[in-house]
Amino acid sequence: MNALPQHFAPPSSPAPDLHSPVAAAAALRTFFNIAQAWQLSNDEQQRLLGCGRTMFFEWKAGRVKRGLDAATLERLSHLFAIYAGLQILLPIPERANAWIRRPNTAPLFGGRSALDRLLAGQVADLFVVRQYLDAQRGGWA
Repeated sequence: MNALPQHFAPPSSPAPDLHSPVAAAAALRTFFNIAQAWQLSNDEQQRLLGCGRTMFFEWKAGRVKRGLDAATLERLSHLFAIYAGLQILLPIPERANAWIRRPNTAPLFGGRSALDRLLAGQVADLFVVRQYLDAQRGGWA
């Protein structure tokens, strides 16, 4: 058997621990940057993260003492994909960021905004908005 070409060699360093405080802090910084772009209130941010008030303000202040739990990581994954999908579909950042608050006639939204759906509080609501955007750009639904 032939060896894999050099560019297919496995990485020499181990994969980062996604449950570490360092990774959690990086993920939360990304979330707070998206929240700023979407002009989310603290209450909206807290609801999207699905965390308690004290934890939210600790995280917002950059005080991340441990890694994130699986539920928070799942929420962040969906939110990051929603943000990325919007940047692809609407390459003008102002339009991409404004879409989240605009009324939408798609059956999924029933005339309300995507943000209204996201704020319903369930991880499934984040998932279906992500799926919708994936389908709109021709990706897997």
